[in-house]
Amino acid sequence: MATLKTNTLTGTTTAGSIAVTGEGNSTTTNLQQGLTKAWVNLNGTGTAAISDSFNISGLTDDGTGSYTVSFTNDMVNALYSTAHAGGQRTVTWGIYLGLSGGPNATGSHGFHNVSPSDTLTDSAFIFLQFCGDLA
Repeated sequence: MATLKTNTLTGTTTAGSIAVTGEGNSTTTNLQQGLTKAWVNLNGTGTAAISDSFNISGLTDDGTGSYTVSFTNDMVNALYSTAHAGGQRTVTWGIYLGLSGGPNATGSHGFHNVSPSDTLTDSAFIFLQFCGDLA
């Protein structure tokens, strides 16, 4: 088995474009396009705080169940995709669906954390991932 060690990968045709052959050897995925561009794990109860993150520079608590995260490096446009989950560690575990607190912005993302009963709620565990193009 060969081992490849490098600090930088550069495409031969386009510097930031590297194709990876997928399963079955019949399709390719652009490596740069397939990466998560930002993610955050946060505690939204009490004084809301980021537990861990990548490409997230800050968190604003906009009120009960309403938050805004700011990106360290902006997205190229507001057409990025977001995955969101949240919940409480109580007698029962719940997965709450996130609804956008407003339109996406290139430098930040506002969102609401909504309980199964459709009310805004703070959660101890909130997770977001962002996919799209960086500016």
